[in-house]
Amino acid sequence: MMCAAVAGRRGRRVMLVDHAERLAEKIRISGGGRCNFTNRRVGTENFVSDNPDFCRSALAGYGPDDFIKLVDAHGIAWHEKHRGQLFCDDSSEDIIALLRRECDQGKVGWRMPARVQSLEKGDLFTVHTTLGVLKAPQLVIATGGMAIPQLGATDFGLSVARQFGLKVIEPRPALVPLVFDQAQWQPFSTLAGLSLQAELTTGQGRQAGAFVEDLLFTHRGLSGPAILQISNYWQPGQPINVDLMPGVDLDAWLLDAKKAPHAGRCAPALSPKGGPFALGRPGDKKGGRQSLINALTTHWPRRLAESWLAATGMAEQAGCRLADLPDATLRQAGRQAQGWQLVPSGTAGYKKAEVMRGGVDTRGINQKTMQARNVPGLFFIGEALDMTGWLGGYNFQWAWSSAVACGRAL
Repeated sequence: MMCAAVAGRRGRRVMLVDHAERLAEKIRISGGGRCNFTNRRVGTENFVSDNPDFCRSALAGYGPDDFIKLVDAHGIAWHEKHRGQLFCDDSSEDIIALLRRECDQGKVGWRMPARVQSLEKGDLFTVHTTLGVLKAPQLVIATGGMAIPQLGATDFGLSVARQFGLKVIEPRPALVPLVFDQAQWQPFSTLAGLSLQAELTTGQGRQAGAFVEDLLFTHRGLSGPAILQISNYWQPGQPINVDLMPGVDLDAWLLDAKKAPHAGRCAPALSPKGGPFALGRPGDKKGGRQSLINALTTHWPRRLAESWLAATGMAEQAGCRLADLPDATLRQAGRQAQGWQLVPSGTAGYKKAEVMRGGVDTRGINQKTMQARNVPGLFFIGEALDMTGWLGGYNFQWAWSSAVACGRAL
């Protein structure tokens, strides 16, 4: 719609073909129904691609400020959340209506719902649809990726690329929850629903990712913004490193806390039946007199501290006062909490993914016009290309920027 509107308002004759029954379902459900339509801070560093610099030209030509001006011109109220994320005050429907009005002003024609049966290229592109045959000198593929197939997402764009000899970077789900082997995850399954801020890292070099975001425990593994972000960088078989206390030098903190006045021996860590941890004796609240588990709950929810110490083999030390524990034990607790290493068994798949990573190799696309280098008149924009943004409005901005670059070039 964005590309069609820009081209139509330049006087081009445009027909928009969509196989969906309902317009813009992915926009409708985005951002909890309020559409995180862009981010104030967008750069090449916010995208994952085999060719990340490809997006630079389009973002420079049409950036967040440009889309904000368009939103303002349509009288849409919006607000900023953390880290530059912008949302509609009311509803995602406002962005859909904006795009529809822009298309109407550009006199864009519609074939919807119309499924493409085949297409070919001679002097013109010929597109056979369930609503008739269309011919045009230029064809734009703006069909997205394979994420959320229940809303109609398919691999159509990749099929067209392959039909015309373009290279495709292997697609896979992105911005997606990660799952773990059931036996590996069993000690933490009772933490489902618990959320805390954590730092996640994975990969090396240009493929390395690091994020400090909220981490959500689920019955099957981990989710939340931290996992969705790191999933863009994770490769199958690769470990993910989790720091459950970002910004805290836990080793040093525990050793400092140990130095306070103390007395007594370890309290029992677990009940004889392996039940809840003892919480320490009355008065064991400060410094070296507090138990290890009470110290950890300064930073963590208690049930995380309980499960964590049990799962990492430190159940017997949980009820011990810090002053009674060797320095090596406290350092071990710090290392484990800030260097937790996990190897996911996979992702939750396209049904749970917000976007697709991979797509049409951008090295075969002109970065200023979005035209395929080896097929004059064939253009690819948005998610169909190998350009995957972070969580937080970046993928929408790539859609707008690539669409405008293409719409201006047609």
